[in-house]
Amino acid sequence: MEVNSKLTDKAQRDYLLVRDALDNGNQKAYAELMNCYRDALYFMLLKMTNDPYDAEDLTIEAFGKAFKCLTLYTPDYAFSTWLFKIATNNCIDYLRSKKKNTVSLDTAFGNDSNEGYTRDVACETLNPEASCMEKQKALLMRKMVEKLKPNYRILVDLRYFQEHSYEEIAEELHLPLGTVKAQLFRARDMMYKLMKDSHETI
Repeated sequence: MEVNSKLTDKAQRDYLLVRDALDNGNQKAYAELMNCYRDALYFMLLKMTNDPYDAEDLTIEAFGKAFKCLTLYTPDYAFSTWLFKIATNNCIDYLRSKKKNTVSLDTAFGNDSNEGYTRDVACETLNPEASCMEKQKALLMRKMVEKLKPNYRILVDLRYFQEHSYEEIAEELHLPLGTVKAQLFRARDMMYKLMKDSHETI
């Protein structure tokens, strides 16, 4: 397998993991990519949002979008660069939609390789193939949710499928806001583990 010789050793390792995930459906390759960048991605998003719960949500979304479009990645640049651009762009869209002013959209953010990311990332619309992949991803996520305990399943459904805010969930379930956030945090961690142990393609 030919790998871009201009890539660093770490970037070449990532590319081999990407190929293993795509060519062989190896879930351990997906899991290793998540393990390599989950913390760095989370802390970058935490800087952007200044909210640990939003950062957790956006970390999950970033991996979901990256894995969904993994066939579009090419080794012209490091996988980490591509992943962090997806995460940054998604976070900026989120901040805009929530009308938050916690970050300047012209501020550059970096990962552990000191690479900068700005807002000028192309926004892509879903073509028919991508739309189909999105539906498949949603079905897989549903399967993962069904494996959670009922109390976590309800929270995940309200948050990610019905897109309720934390405050709306707390009101609907008659739970303290802190409890809702803490339980969703645990539910997300469980889903990470389920995704890593799954034999189905993300």
